[in-house]
Amino acid sequence: MKVMIVVTHLLGTGHLSRALTLGRAFVADGHETFVVSGGMPAPQLDSTGITLLGLPPLRSDGTDFTRLLTQDGSVADEAYLTARKIALVEAVRSFSPDILITELFPFGRRSMAEEFLAALDAAQDLSPRPVVLGSVRDILAPPSKPSKATRAEEIVVGYYDGILVHADQDVVPLNISWPVSDQLAQRLCYTGFVAPPAPVPHKDAIGKEEVLVSAGGGSVGQPIFRAAIEAARKMPNRRWRLLVGGQDAKARIEELRQLAADAPVTLEPVRPDFRQMLPHAAASVSMCGYNTALDLLQSGTPSVFIPFDDGNEVEQSLRARTLAEMPAIDVIPSKDLNGDMLARAVDRVISEGPREVSDQGFDGAAQAVRIAKTLLEQRE
Repeated sequence: MKVMIVVTHLLGTGHLSRALTLGRAFVADGHETFVVSGGMPAPQLDSTGITLLGLPPLRSDGTDFTRLLTQDGSVADEAYLTARKIALVEAVRSFSPDILITELFPFGRRSMAEEFLAALDAAQDLSPRPVVLGSVRDILAPPSKPSKATRAEEIVVGYYDGILVHADQDVVPLNISWPVSDQLAQRLCYTGFVAPPAPVPHKDAIGKEEVLVSAGGGSVGQPIFRAAIEAARKMPNRRWRLLVGGQDAKARIEELRQLAADAPVTLEPVRPDFRQMLPHAAASVSMCGYNTALDLLQSGTPSVFIPFDDGNEVEQSLRARTLAEMPAIDVIPSKDLNGDMLARAVDRVISEGPREVSDQGFDGAAQAVRIAKTLLEQRE
């Protein structure tokens, strides 16, 4: 079957990473898979076997997801957004998928509703009409007012055959973060967590016994890196490796290099072998996005989470509080972050770790493929 996934990541690369993991599962099952990405280029992510189309890229203005910027930082005007919409609609029509998946929409990306709805309308006009599915992570940003939840549900009922919830219902039901009516509940399909296979330890043992610090693909992680440099000075016998991402990574690395001076710190851009480094690391310091949390659960690496909570974001804080019940995991709210606290937390999780690792519950991508195939067979 032909599968099309539409995704736009606006801050960091987590949404695209999860969409590509889902896409690779369809490829592995023998299906032609087409991912349309509307966010900034992320060449470090694995798109093996997938046809990848990049729309004219967008990013958010920091945590303001209503102010959309182009790659050069200018505000996306109507002509720019129209060009995206036309390209997306043409992609739907020309590829004519059997399965169409929208990542996050309509539970998020409301500022881009026009292009998503245009794509859904184009799919409705295809013959035969594809099975249309939403794809959402375990925890959503709760709607700021009831009308937003009502509108999302109206779109689900009008266009969607099901919503793939990438979580275990017994662990993190969607209603923890989003109001689920009886009508919406009928369309929810829990897949389990979507993760690549557990990371295989790096053949060169890069990062062995280091504190590995990562903070997504944007500038919001800079306070974490600065605190990590302070913490590294308080732990002179332990090397810290800071992996800096984003379009401006080179400039940010230079800024941090001046701050680091003689601290036991290695600074470098994000690495495609990051997951393979985790099993060797003494500890990880990171935010608590969906993909990062799963990487750390699969590796068993002692972890300190600093959840992203700017702009009234609560998703990562909810997830981190849940995970903090496990051994060798600590959480520091961003408002409390400083070098002293981070050094103490890292020392504490190292002394408690590593954690036992389970391989259960991480096959959400394969389960999503099975659900999509079943829905298509029922349609036929």
